[in-house]
Amino acid sequence: MNKAIKINPQDNLIVALENLKKGEVIELDQQQITLSEDIQQKHKFAERAIHKGEVLIMYGVKVGIANQEISKGAALTTKNMDNAFNDDISFEKTGKFSPKINANGKRFFMGYPRKDGSVGTQNIWLFFPLVFCENRNVELLKTVFEREFYPDQLSEHQHFLRTILQGKSDEIEIPQPKNPFPNVELRFITHHGGCGGSRADATVLGKLLAGYVNNPNVAGATLLSLGCQNLEIDLFMEQLKNINVNFDKPLLIFDQQKVGNGQNLIQTVIKDSLVEIEKANKIQREKTPLSQLTIGLECGGSDGFSGISANPTLGATTDKLVAEGGSAILSEFPELRGVEQELVDRCTELSSAKKFIHLMQGYESKVMISGTDFSANPSPGNIKDGLITDAMKSAGAAKKGGSSPIVDVLDYGEYFTNKGLNLLCTPGNDVESTTAMAGSGANLILFTTGLGTPTGNPITPVIKVSSNTALYHKMEDIIDFNTGTIIEGSQSLDELSEDLLEFIIKVASGEIITKASLNRQFDFLPWKRDISL
Repeated sequence: MNKAIKINPQDNLIVALENLKKGEVIELDQQQITLSEDIQQKHKFAERAIHKGEVLIMYGVKVGIANQEISKGAALTTKNMDNAFNDDISFEKTGKFSPKINANGKRFFMGYPRKDGSVGTQNIWLFFPLVFCENRNVELLKTVFEREFYPDQLSEHQHFLRTILQGKSDEIEIPQPKNPFPNVELRFITHHGGCGGSRADATVLGKLLAGYVNNPNVAGATLLSLGCQNLEIDLFMEQLKNINVNFDKPLLIFDQQKVGNGQNLIQTVIKDSLVEIEKANKIQREKTPLSQLTIGLECGGSDGFSGISANPTLGATTDKLVAEGGSAILSEFPELRGVEQELVDRCTELSSAKKFIHLMQGYESKVMISGTDFSANPSPGNIKDGLITDAMKSAGAAKKGGSSPIVDVLDYGEYFTNKGLNLLCTPGNDVESTTAMAGSGANLILFTTGLGTPTGNPITPVIKVSSNTALYHKMEDIIDFNTGTIIEGSQSLDELSEDLLEFIIKVASGEIITKASLNRQFDFLPWKRDISL
């Protein structure tokens, strides 16, 4: 294993692959670099002497500016480099990047067919409220249904609690009812919106929830309304028809103020929902081409290896999926700030490229009005692990999108319609971003992490991909796939992306259950637009 790596021939920053000591001599590109100080694993050091004001290059792009003289072999830190973005965007190359589609793709997954032609990787009946006033009722329904459908997934902790309460160390048996409908999964969403705030907030939330109902992983839904909220039933249905004018999945809607008595409401919901859940249970998986697969691309808890191992692996996998006619969604706009030119050059349509820049500039301007900017995006954990500037973080994060053409750019809440690689405007916040991608049609999500994060999603399987082998073993209860073998030199990018694509097919086919799903980590967090970074 090499001790350091130069990612791009144009780079003047080198990445330490292990902890390096002051005075140690590193040989790269037929030159020797004597380290002038200790360099922590995943952090960067100067390939040569760098002058104050000079551009710092990594991944072949500008990731910062030296704010002082930096000696050859010195570490890059928050003290000797500043963030730097390139705002001189050119559209000269836009529209000249053509997709390469393999029309005769021979790879398949076993998916759940829907009447509109879409195909799900899961078969879910979804319960959710239009307004936070109904959260209590949804939580009550969740408790009632999960005790009957999924008692085994709660029994270990239930046993533990009962042994403590009863003062016994031996295992206490708890009756285990059998899941009556094993071919359908029940999921429950709560949120803090739907009323208060602005009418625009209600509209955006309605659009997001409509996307969840339309997602091919959802067989049907039970919707609870209070009756007087901003997000009215008619507004929700309008958003749903805007996404899919031919929507015909079963949708049960209950208005508490019309029903009146709360006990009657819950019992009616249970009775009517069971009828439709039983029907959904009869839907069977069918052989489906990969062109029906849409993956969301996410990174969270990133480290200095994420942009070298995990994110490029996702990128190579995305390219292979797109070549099969499949689709992908790349989000987290604060983590694309700094690589706009590369993405603009890959847009197939000028209108999409301009929309991307318009959304980016509009988002950043509102963030600045609130008293901060995108340079504040790297978290303390990111910085501790070598991702010092937002531009540096962005350069690595963008690798998840591979090299495929960008066929469309979506604003938050928009549902994807064009097959291929799409950009989606979301925050960098993990859960807000994954929530949005599922609402835009992703039927599977890939999530890279270098530090470890347990995030999942209610309707879309989330495959957690580690950037390093140490994390994979340390947090094996939440990590599904390891790309640390690239750092170790035991696997090539092509080999690892092929392995990941096969893993994806097994998850999409229900042969492998992701750790997030096993842990019932079903996070849902709508974006409070323009406030959250």
